[in-house]
Amino acid sequence: MHKPAAEEAVTSLHDLSAVDLIAGFRAKQFSPSEVLEDVLTHVAVWEPHIKALYAFDPDGARAVAKVSSDRWQKGEPMGALDGVPVTIKDNIATKGVPVPLGAASMPLAPAERDAPPAARLREAGAVIFSKTTMPDYGMLSSGLSSFHPLTRNPWDLTKNPGGSSSGAGAAGAAGYGPLHLGTDIGGSVRLPACWCGLVALKPSLGRVPVDPPYVGRVAGPITRIVDDAALMMSVLSRPDRRDGMSLPPNDINWKALEKSPRKLRIGLMLDAGTGQALEQDVRDVVVKAAKAFEAAGAVVTEVDGVMTREILDGLDTFWRARMWDELSKLAPGERARALPYIRQWAETGAKLSGVDVIRGFNATMAIRAAASRLFCEIDYVISPVSPVVNFAAELASPINDPSRPFEHIAYTVPWNMAENPAASINGGFDKTGFPIGIQIVGRRFDDIGVLGMAKAFEGLRGPQKPWPSPPKK
Repeated sequence: MHKPAAEEAVTSLHDLSAVDLIAGFRAKQFSPSEVLEDVLTHVAVWEPHIKALYAFDPDGARAVAKVSSDRWQKGEPMGALDGVPVTIKDNIATKGVPVPLGAASMPLAPAERDAPPAARLREAGAVIFSKTTMPDYGMLSSGLSSFHPLTRNPWDLTKNPGGSSSGAGAAGAAGYGPLHLGTDIGGSVRLPACWCGLVALKPSLGRVPVDPPYVGRVAGPITRIVDDAALMMSVLSRPDRRDGMSLPPNDINWKALEKSPRKLRIGLMLDAGTGQALEQDVRDVVVKAAKAFEAAGAVVTEVDGVMTREILDGLDTFWRARMWDELSKLAPGERARALPYIRQWAETGAKLSGVDVIRGFNATMAIRAAASRLFCEIDYVISPVSPVVNFAAELASPINDPSRPFEHIAYTVPWNMAENPAASINGGFDKTGFPIGIQIVGRRFDDIGVLGMAKAFEGLRGPQKPWPSPPKK
């Protein structure tokens, strides 16, 4: 179990949770400046090996941390995250920093202002010390990019951290402070969390205002513990009128995470309905998690997946057309700078008819209908996040085939399209000690319930392996 700050004297500052950091600031045990310096020292040791960061700004962060330290010394914090180190994904705009979207084909114009999630973090006093890497246009579950260096997984440097919030996942596992902000349109916070041993929440669509908004696209936290994800959500979920798809402001109590599984109806989804075959190690971890909930009083029933081959291919068609629309606007020389895998995948979109694309988009409606039917009968779903334990760092996807790019997202993508909240949390490890995530999905808008179930699982799961250490020189 996680110990409070007072019992963690031997724990390095960079490894403390955000909840413990705030408690330490309040008790004047340490200052935001001291915490930042410890994080920066740790980053210097890890970063040559994992390449998780973009637009690293230690001096700017030091100035922010100094002002935060002064506020805490006076007992006048400005917000819920005052002084806590945070990273933000490349594609979430921060004022004055270019937004390359992981692609060498993108122009590098400084962002005019913070996007909504970045603005909320800054208003809450968070110390934003860096952006994090992502693959081209966020369309890969990989640390491979034509713009950023290859991002690697701290648990095993030969393995992929996942994506598209690849740098955020790697930074979280390596201990670059407690809070990391990613985005997710098909699994992009949950897959890195799964492969990096972390917690991630893909909120209900609109729970966290974003700019620009898009079908299924959300921003969400990547952290080491559930309490930190909830703390981050208390800030990120505040309203912003720039997102016309955002939900009305709400009064969710993000601290109310105590939730008993007793008598809850849980659907165990081991077969996604299509995509890559489920590896045995992943299956074993998910089944063990379901049995833990069952032992705690939940009623667990196996349920069918909501995806089909036709639906997954439809999403592929729709996204190819969308990606080709973006690339077709570029001059041939600029387009050639994008990752070859992405170009090869998107170029087939030029040959699609309007009817093809509409049929593809209609797959999102089919997913929504299937998810609604499923949640008429159950309260939560437990499933794998990924069908595979891991894959090589240099690959664009587990099967590395641009003609079949989404075989590994059949467990994650339906909840983007159906708008349900879904969390990834570490469920266990394979025989080599590599982390394996489980996914907890709830009804639309039940974000706090999903986090509550994840918090309950933290208690049921038992002790975790130590976080990875930097390679010895």
